Amino acid sequence: MQESVFLVHMTASMGSRLFLLAESAGMMSEGYAWLVTTGLSTLLDPVDAKVMDSMEGVLGVKPYVPKSVELEGFKSRWKKNFNSENLFGLWAYDTVWAIAMAVERAGIVHSRFLKQNSSNRSVDLAALGISEMGPRLLKSILNTTFDGLSGKFQLVKGEMEPSAFEIFNVVGRSERVIGYWTQKGGLSQSLDSSSKISHSNSKTKLKQPIWPGGAIQQPKKLRIGVPVRSGFREFMEVKWHQQSNEPIVLGFSAEVFLAVHDILPFPLPYEFIPFMNDSRESAGTYDDLLRQIKHQKFDAVVGDTTIVAYRSSYVDFTLPYSESGVTMVVLMKRDERDNMWIFLKPLSPKLWLVTGVAFFVTGLAVWVLEHRTNTEFRGTPEQQLGTVMWFSFSTLVFAHRERPENNLTKFVLIIWIFVVLIISQSYTASLASMLTVQRMHPAFVDVTEIQRNNYSVGHQKDSFVKDFLKKELDFNDTMLREYSTPEEFHDALSSGPHKGGVAAIFDEIPYVRRFLDKYCSKFQMVGPTYQTDGFGFAFPLNSPLVSHFSRAILNVTEDHDKMEVIKRKSFGREITCEDRGPETSSGGLRLSSFAGLFLISGVASISSLLVYIIRFLRSNYPASNTMNEQSMWLRILEVAKRFDQKDPSVHHLRRTESRVHPVTGPESIGASPETGNVHEMTSNEGAEDVGENQNHDNLTSGNSGTNFIASNACRYCCP
Repeated sequence: MQESVFLVHMTASMGSRLFLLAESAGMMSEGYAWLVTTGLSTLLDPVDAKVMDSMEGVLGVKPYVPKSVELEGFKSRWKKNFNSENLFGLWAYDTVWAIAMAVERAGIVHSRFLKQNSSNRSVDLAALGISEMGPRLLKSILNTTFDGLSGKFQLVKGEMEPSAFEIFNVVGRSERVIGYWTQKGGLSQSLDSSSKISHSNSKTKLKQPIWPGGAIQQPKKLRIGVPVRSGFREFMEVKWHQQSNEPIVLGFSAEVFLAVHDILPFPLPYEFIPFMNDSRESAGTYDDLLRQIKHQKFDAVVGDTTIVAYRSSYVDFTLPYSESGVTMVVLMKRDERDNMWIFLKPLSPKLWLVTGVAFFVTGLAVWVLEHRTNTEFRGTPEQQLGTVMWFSFSTLVFAHRERPENNLTKFVLIIWIFVVLIISQSYTASLASMLTVQRMHPAFVDVTEIQRNNYSVGHQKDSFVKDFLKKELDFNDTMLREYSTPEEFHDALSSGPHKGGVAAIFDEIPYVRRFLDKYCSKFQMVGPTYQTDGFGFAFPLNSPLVSHFSRAILNVTEDHDKMEVIKRKSFGREITCEDRGPETSSGGLRLSSFAGLFLISGVASISSLLVYIIRFLRSNYPASNTMNEQSMWLRILEVAKRFDQKDPSVHHLRRTESRVHPVTGPESIGASPETGNVHEMTSNEGAEDVGENQNHDNLTSGNSGTNFIASNACRYCCP
């Protein structure tokens, strides 16, 4: 017959009738357990002997009354006039003593009563007077403490302080105490002198009870169903004892259950029952396992069972003890960057564009600042445009041969060369990384891409993920593949959808992390995470054990040290994958990384140009007496013409020695027979400069320009 447990909460008179009827119905035999509460257990002493015989094997709980000389004397005096005492009589006796002691301490002798407004009705309780000494008496009662017949009398917030309870077993016609319980301490076989016990929830702390029918063993253990896994055994594994052939349950979920069970406030015997067939293989899916609770095959399920909404219709879950969520794992492929355009990859397209514009703008700014004073920035329009482009881009390798003469130009170039240095160094480092470091990228990053190509995907066998893929992500049955072990995951992903494998594996995050611990260099977790509520333990609907286990789970999971020990025992040392290449997430260096540099360079160039233009206009703007005679267009042309002219205030002579082998002294003269013809190396620009100087300085001699060049050239060939 199935074992049954009954909890009886009623008065002694009704309880007596109940147990007589239960005995006649054969329910006080082996296979039944009866528990009685305080209302019945405190009145067992005056119960008829026939009733006591019918209660053989009943367990009861009642408040503990410490033995004392005063109590024994009271019992002897009481029995002279009455049949037997009970706990309620002891409490009443102590209450009378407490009031008497409080009255004595309050010093109440004569007390007046304050009359209240009353009606004309003969029965009006509100018309009763209120004693003036009432508040003093109440305070005295609350402060009264003494050792009474029922134990220590002390009021805490107006109520009796919770006492210890004794657990007794009805054997024959007497009560046999098998242990004690207190709110703070738990269970124990005995109380010390201070009535304090150490905390325990183990049944070994109680004496062995005798159950109805003379049975010594407990009527029932909690039957816990556990899944039988072929893969991911770090979470749940069932082994068999070589001698007793009893199941041994290991793994993360089992370790969490044991830690939770150890801190329950009551003993809870249990046994693990693997959910398997005759071949010791899994007897079904996790849903099938959970339905065994509904069919009363199991009292609970412990394992890596995910809390899902539809499962809560036939079981109740505890709070989760592990995070969860469904995600996607894909193969990592080499990033094919060894192509002829790889040199463009280090910089993003926007950065390339802005850099090119910055080169041109800087060259244009330098040309504006140097055009009127530096002969190297003069010539035909084609020559000047070439100079602008050459000068700005030659700063990349610091190969520009034009020497700036304007201080504003030097200021612009100082800032620009600093910008060029940083960009060139960053470009070199990024390109070297692309050429030398093996970079990987996911084969697929989106579920829609897989569905669009009708590729197959995998999931763990017997998992709810299969229904999730069909209902939530709209995968067809033909696109789904079942796998059991991490090795099967590896082979399927490595083969790919074109060679009989899959494009991706969908599974819960705890399993994915264990998989990546072994194969982190080849696979990656990508895409969104579809949230679930994590792993939990399952019980029957409305089971009172759910709340106790949930509170215990919170205590365990919030103890980080304990959880770390459990994880290390189940999963081993955490593995960090160091051989995975950097993930490909960008197309090169971004414009935002250098925006500050370009801003500084632009401000420097614009401010220098503004200063130069203001100076130029102040010196070369047409006189006011001619402004009225000219149109605005003519005045602009006049300003442009003056800007294109050589600055007459600057006497410039281009040095004629070679920049590679400069002529620095007499020794060089002897070494080169052509040094006597230095004046023949003067460029057309030099002749133009001399001609302009002659016009502006009003030189009267026709040969003065030639003499001026010759006399200055002699400085390079004469000591």
